[in-house]
Amino acid sequence: MSDDRYEKGMAMRKSVLGADHVERAEANKTEFDADYQRYITENAWGTIWTRPGLDNKTRHMLTIAMLAALGRYDELTMHIRATRNTGVTPEELREVLLHVSIYAGVPAANSAFAIAKRIYKELEEEKK
Repeated sequence: MSDDRYEKGMAMRKSVLGADHVERAEANKTEFDADYQRYITENAWGTIWTRPGLDNKTRHMLTIAMLAALGRYDELTMHIRATRNTGVTPEELREVLLHVSIYAGVPAANSAFAIAKRIYKELEEEKK
């Protein structure tokens, strides 16, 4: 079962974060964090993200809202960049972050908006 969850998790992780990102993360894996990387791939990606009941776009918007609310800005940056893979539009992200401002506070939303603006600018520059 664990290998199946790992494989499903790895496929989901690649579909959300992008194969290039996952390949870089795997290349940076060491003996020290290998068990942890397997754990998050099996449990976060292979168990939770693959559950029925929510589509990936909705699940991604929830993830972004929680990361912004908790101030987990490294992960938030990665997930905002990944919106291009899950179909979360800038307009939808704006609504998510406005919601964050009410329920988690203006400082959390302020930081999240700044990160989103930076990421969208980077993505535009990558297209050129």
